[in-house]
Amino acid sequence: MQFIDLAAQYQHLKTKIDARIHKVLDHGHYIMGPEVFELEEQLAEYVGVKHAITCANGTDALTLAMMVLDIKEGDAVFCPTFTFFATAETIAFANATPVFVDSEESTFNICPADLEKRIQQVIAEGKLVPKAIVSVDLFGLPANYVEIEAIAEKYNLKLIEDAAQGFGGSLNGKMAGAFGDIATTSFFPAKPLGCYGDGGAIFTNNDDYAELLRSLRIHGKGLDKYDNVRIGVNSRLDTIQAAVLLEKLAEFPVELELRNRIADIYTRELPTELIKPILPESYQSSWAQYTVRTEDREALMNTCRNAGIPVMVYYRTCMHQQTAFGHLEYRVGDFPVAEKLASEVLSLPLHPYLPEEEQLNLISSVV
Repeated sequence: MQFIDLAAQYQHLKTKIDARIHKVLDHGHYIMGPEVFELEEQLAEYVGVKHAITCANGTDALTLAMMVLDIKEGDAVFCPTFTFFATAETIAFANATPVFVDSEESTFNICPADLEKRIQQVIAEGKLVPKAIVSVDLFGLPANYVEIEAIAEKYNLKLIEDAAQGFGGSLNGKMAGAFGDIATTSFFPAKPLGCYGDGGAIFTNNDDYAELLRSLRIHGKGLDKYDNVRIGVNSRLDTIQAAVLLEKLAEFPVELELRNRIADIYTRELPTELIKPILPESYQSSWAQYTVRTEDREALMNTCRNAGIPVMVYYRTCMHQQTAFGHLEYRVGDFPVAEKLASEVLSLPLHPYLPEEEQLNLISSVV
């Protein structure tokens, strides 16, 4: 059993993907070739925004968003503590200060109530300038943007949606990647929509942001690559990855349906002793991970491994507990919900090509 079976996906799409790759090999435009711009048009249409700008990876997407929003030293940027390191790393890389926020126990996502409390604390302390919020769509489920967008507006903060895991999910019919001032995603192979290497994208409805992003990703270029009007970075999605993504995006709605079907089976059939993920009303998840909770995680991990079932823990260590952020002097207990989640979560295999017999084996083994 594979945790994520990229080989099975490739075999399913092999003829189409191979044809796309050979087309790139034939025309030879390996950097910023026509497939890159074709993909950007299709991504923007899928998400429902005016602009999709591709880049080299999901971390760069966040970094570029920080650059566009002029996030800098002295700024406070609020983000969940229960997330992947890149979410907070890119804030620090911009020389700003990450201010961590606790999670909602039911959804794993950033807690709006705790978010507002942390904003008020920063304002009261007066040492940092509250600048932006980075909200993460964890495990495929969009965050509570109804409340988060209201908080951002109330305190005049920019909002970045980190949709690296959420791509394909939705809230009230609005797709992940369409929330906030800027949204980002990753095409890392294990993501819901992944390529065969690194890749990322930024989404926005703001024409000025889009123009700036297109410049920044290519060394701050102006009219051409030898006319540099600002300091930028080298962050381009290569054409072969764009070609692969075009075929995967075409198949993506079908894969989402299969992901949701398997998630429904897990939710219905797995034992009630496990705390299973919930899907709130008006939400759709892309099920980047199917994550359960148990106080006896090690025992469940051993049971699964003995049955040949691969499992993963996302995330065992919160951001406020990372050595790299030790200078911020957070303490154990500052984020009780996130710390509890980190000690209990366990992700089970879920991908569109998971055979029914393997699904049944997993369920019977865990029961």
